[in-house]
Amino acid sequence: MREGDMTVWTNGTVWSGRGRTRTHSLAARGGRIVALGAEAAALAPRAGEVVDLEGGFLMPSFGDGHAHPVVGGLELQGPRVRGLDTPGRVADAVGRWAREHPEAEWIVGGGYDPTIAPGGELDARWLDARVPDRPVVLRASDYHTAWVNTETLRRAGITADTPEPSDGVIVRRGDGAPLGTLREWGALLPVLDLAPPVTLEDRVRALSEAGRRYTVTGVTWVQDAWVDPEDVEVYRAALRRGLLRTRADLALRAVPGAWHDQLDAFARVRAGVAEEPAAAGMLTARTVKFVVDGVVEGGTAALLAPYQDTPGECGTPTWSPAELAAGVAAFDRRGFRVHLHAIGDAAVRSALDAVEHARRENPAWDRRPVIAHTQLVDPRDLDRFAELGVVANLEPLWAQYNGIQRELTIPRLGEERSCRQYPAASLRDSGARLSFGSDWPVSSHRPLDGIQVGVSRRTPAGYPPGGWLPHERIGVEEALEAYTAGSAYQAGAEHGWGTVTPGANADLVWLDNDPRSVDETRIGAVAERGTWLGGERVS
Repeated sequence: MREGDMTVWTNGTVWSGRGRTRTHSLAARGGRIVALGAEAAALAPRAGEVVDLEGGFLMPSFGDGHAHPVVGGLELQGPRVRGLDTPGRVADAVGRWAREHPEAEWIVGGGYDPTIAPGGELDARWLDARVPDRPVVLRASDYHTAWVNTETLRRAGITADTPEPSDGVIVRRGDGAPLGTLREWGALLPVLDLAPPVTLEDRVRALSEAGRRYTVTGVTWVQDAWVDPEDVEVYRAALRRGLLRTRADLALRAVPGAWHDQLDAFARVRAGVAEEPAAAGMLTARTVKFVVDGVVEGGTAALLAPYQDTPGECGTPTWSPAELAAGVAAFDRRGFRVHLHAIGDAAVRSALDAVEHARRENPAWDRRPVIAHTQLVDPRDLDRFAELGVVANLEPLWAQYNGIQRELTIPRLGEERSCRQYPAASLRDSGARLSFGSDWPVSSHRPLDGIQVGVSRRTPAGYPPGGWLPHERIGVEEALEAYTAGSAYQAGAEHGWGTVTPGANADLVWLDNDPRSVDETRIGAVAERGTWLGGERVS
């Protein structure tokens, strides 16, 4: 008698996770793994479906520990500027989109490469030549910077007399007039808040498309790392309509100066999401996001010592250390996990100090705080990650010597600090837990792309041959683990997914080759053949 809800995968390599059993077959029933190896193979004659792995590689599906799915999906709805290599080509793409969408009151897009202009500083007049009569707002690939046209500046009232925001930068011409490049939220939000709101339907469509792209690449859980109130309803609507394609946790964004009022509001959001009938195992809102600083490329990451190219300037902290510590402790006391964006070494230290303060002030619990990006860590702070139980979330695709490093990052950090970037191996050696993420749409959402770079520390073209900062390379199995079990631990779901063990969810990805057996510069060439979420094929 056949068991219709049982699936058996066989005739390949089944990787259970680092340090675990490697075998050839797996069986799942009712969305959970029930057997491995010979026991699973013996169930094949009774299974409702048998998947022939054709000599391929079956492993736990990936979890993206830091991403922005709705933003990524919305970027796909605007002008396509990602990958264009000159300001003129970007402006041409914007002009074409504007002509094709005469109904759009504002032209909003994202993903341009900031290195297409010296210092990442782009002129409003270059956009004016294509779109002079409607506001244009383009977000840079780091999403901390925007290039706008003159009409946008006019509507926002940004002039030579506009004072510099405390938590942002208005790049100016020699006479003080705004150039057209805005950095960080103090400069961005006055512009973004003027744009017409994106409809719920468009946002749900964006989230659904993001989920489709994720499942194609083997991702079945995502930490949405920036969720504002209007985004919560997007997830709830997608869940109700069957359009939420991955598991997700929502990190609700805490706002400096306003977080006291968010304490009760966020607790209500968490409870409301948990009460959704379809939320179990699919959607949670258990995390609070703190943006501690900006980015090195824009000179806004918070550093312990001044930038090399701007003596006396140490970046733009978004939170004061005292307020950050108070906010983290308050949300921690309410049972929220905290997720802190920290790029510069001063921001990382401030984030660690805040976690330490929460641990000292509040009762012990399974808090699992996350510091995301961890681009620059002072050597004195490396051991604190493990000591404080902090998960170090890194975006491995960034650990390469590319144009952004050559033209923006290294000139601003200087040689000594540049050689301490993305310390994956150092954090591992200190005993810290690692999780990996993409920060999509900042960079590719595909885990295998990031794993290739994290392992080789080379660009996709293979440069430099020995790897950039090779002492921070990690092994393939370690990288796979960071994108599976590491993300599951971050999510508090290590008993549900992230490894292949009986009783765990059958969240799986089938690859055409074993990424551990190919040349490290060819890991990204391994193809995804299929993805399963709770035993159900989703790609």
